[in-house]
Amino acid sequence: MKKEDLLHLEKLMNFLAAHFVRKNAWKDVSKSEWMYIAEELNRLLEEENKRNRIRKDADLLGTNYLYEHLIVNKLKAYEGKKNMDGASKPNLSKLSRIVQVLGYNNYFDFINSHEEAFSFNDLKIEIPKVAVNTKLLDELIGFWYSFNRNLPDNPDKINEERIWRSSVEIYKSETSGEYLIERSGGDNHKYYGKVTAYADYVFIIMNSNTFIRQRHFISRLKDINEKLKQPDYKLSEMHFISTCISFNQEPIALFEIFQKVNNTKNFVTDSVSFLMESKELPAGVVAHLKNTEGNRINYR
Repeated sequence: MKKEDLLHLEKLMNFLAAHFVRKNAWKDVSKSEWMYIAEELNRLLEEENKRNRIRKDADLLGTNYLYEHLIVNKLKAYEGKKNMDGASKPNLSKLSRIVQVLGYNNYFDFINSHEEAFSFNDLKIEIPKVAVNTKLLDELIGFWYSFNRNLPDNPDKINEERIWRSSVEIYKSETSGEYLIERSGGDNHKYYGKVTAYADYVFIIMNSNTFIRQRHFISRLKDINEKLKQPDYKLSEMHFISTCISFNQEPIALFEIFQKVNNTKNFVTDSVSFLMESKELPAGVVAHLKNTEGNRINYR
């Protein structure tokens, strides 16, 4: 194993730490937490087998594989050492299986996607001389579904009406105090970003670290500060204008609706494409998104 291999492995373990237990680095994760991460990865591996209708048992990780083989025997054993003699490479097949259930093609795809120096911690939305509306941000914490218009699954059905539903979680970082957001995307991709609010405006910026997609959201919640003074008021829906790069590599603007999920028992942490007529879609969402002239921007 070369020093470069060790740095690549460290990127993976930092990514797993942030993705599963929201820790900044592998050093911050306990042995029991690494066991939990291994269990979660095994669950994803089993789900992938079921989804692909593979009858044989999934090739699962050992409970202590992450902690003993990768943390103790690799990262801790050779941390800070210039001489890597005797250090064997980790099992590339297993590393590829880990990242595949997280949306990457293989381990090398993961490494190539993380070569850039950019960090999600560098995402900033700042408006000088205006106070951040922390009361509104606290109201945003929780689980949401976001909805927008979607292309047909079959290109031949150009007139097929569909709506794309994604899972969203907004939470406050215990370390930085910032308000963070995670959103599902197609094919197991994830977006990570930051949320802030000034007056009655909510701003969101998100990046996907698997391909070139950055999303920007802006919403105005009129009279929200007065509404938040009411003891029984609960914010349950937000309407956003969002911009991003589409899957055909064109800039687009969308009208999006966020609805808060109060009962998370059946919360689906994935993105799903529904027919416009699907009974799983809220009627209010369908009514808004059907009004394409009133709710969508002509970016052409």
